[in-house]
Amino acid sequence: MRRIRCFAVGGFKINGPSIKDKGPMGQGNNLGVRDEASLPQPIQAGRIKPCTELIEQAMRCLGNGDKDCVTRLIEELIKANCHNGYVVGKETVDKVKDVVHELWLASDYEFRCGLLRMLRDLNVSKRWVRDALHINAGALNTWFVQCNIDWEDRAARYEVVKKIEDLLRRLGWNETKMCEGLWRFVGVDTEAFRKYGMEPCIWLNGLELLSDLRNPYWFGLKASDLAVEEYNRRVGLELDTTNAVDAVFFSTLLNTVKAPSFIIKWEKAAPAAKYVSKSINLSYFIYLGINEWPWPIKLNANELERILNSLGDEELAMFMAGEIDGDGMVLYIYGRVFVEVAACKDCPKRMVLNVLRKIIAERFGIIGRIELRKTADALVFRGKNAVRLLRRVAKYMHHPLRRLRAELILAFYDGKISYEEFMRLYGMTKYRHKGSDVKRNHAVDALTQAAPQTHTHGELNTNQRT
Repeated sequence: MRRIRCFAVGGFKINGPSIKDKGPMGQGNNLGVRDEASLPQPIQAGRIKPCTELIEQAMRCLGNGDKDCVTRLIEELIKANCHNGYVVGKETVDKVKDVVHELWLASDYEFRCGLLRMLRDLNVSKRWVRDALHINAGALNTWFVQCNIDWEDRAARYEVVKKIEDLLRRLGWNETKMCEGLWRFVGVDTEAFRKYGMEPCIWLNGLELLSDLRNPYWFGLKASDLAVEEYNRRVGLELDTTNAVDAVFFSTLLNTVKAPSFIIKWEKAAPAAKYVSKSINLSYFIYLGINEWPWPIKLNANELERILNSLGDEELAMFMAGEIDGDGMVLYIYGRVFVEVAACKDCPKRMVLNVLRKIIAERFGIIGRIELRKTADALVFRGKNAVRLLRRVAKYMHHPLRRLRAELILAFYDGKISYEEFMRLYGMTKYRHKGSDVKRNHAVDALTQAAPQTHTHGELNTNQRT
């Protein structure tokens, strides 16, 4: 049987019946349905007259500048179903919308928020409100954020997602199965790690603590890979990737705060990846109220240093974990351990490296060095300094691959595993640098393999890669 794939992005796409092949509906059937749903003409005409009178009163109040009068009459119009095309017809509905629109144009910020709350409480649909105000869905959602309005169907969507998750859990899905599906996809044998007491899904531990954006981990992630932008009294958080591991990680991470939306788009291949003509980029994003993001969006070196100095030792370790999970790397090369954080040249993030190098040395006595490279610079910790840093921050790291490498390196340095086994297991986590690698440019495939639905239809077929 062909498996239907869906995406798990803090919520789930539910596959409904296709409408592509149903063909055009006959006009007779279409009219029949419409007429059956509408009131008979005599009854409809009887409803229109009182609506017309209310509309005329509202227009007089608009002319007199009496907004409270208009608001009261709009409430009466809606309670009388004068906004319902099936009851009074399109012409009358359009006149009601005109009244709402004129009041909107004549109102200030606070009055507009009150109008939106009233329409919500009267159970008017968001589509109707958009049409009346002559704005699109994005602009209307911006007003919801600005006015701190929780429209009913937005809350309902979240509840539906939770119910679906509960159902899928009863069918056998959980985050650990998602994690194991990801590892199978990228060629990591989870049982081989567990044999030596290492849990490949340990990155899931403590994720619930990240529901609080005041956790310094988020500030560290913002200083590296997380884009945080202010949009007209709201804040957007966005993470992009073409990487298989990041595809699952970013979705899971943002979902600790709010179910993310995502966009899939084609990207040009990087010059170094000659074997890839195109790659698919996943962009995850959530929108928050203007006061929900607790950290500075833009800051200079002095402010960053002041904030980091105000953090306790464990909080500083959380910040560093976010940095490593974002723009960091954990490596074992030529018999030495490396932990590094990269930043683009001549961009605002570059100053983070200098501040971090100083703070980490002063606080923990762990010495790093800044390397100047062709396209990006990096703060690099080597050997014993790298191991000491991992001992400090590993427990706060959540990137699946970097956390697994950190656990493996610490197990090796603690004498829990032989060098031969260490190298064998580390080899499973490595990227191929000359040729295609399933860990790269397979973001959508990895997300599909880790989706809840794939764990409720029997065993995964790890050969199903596109």
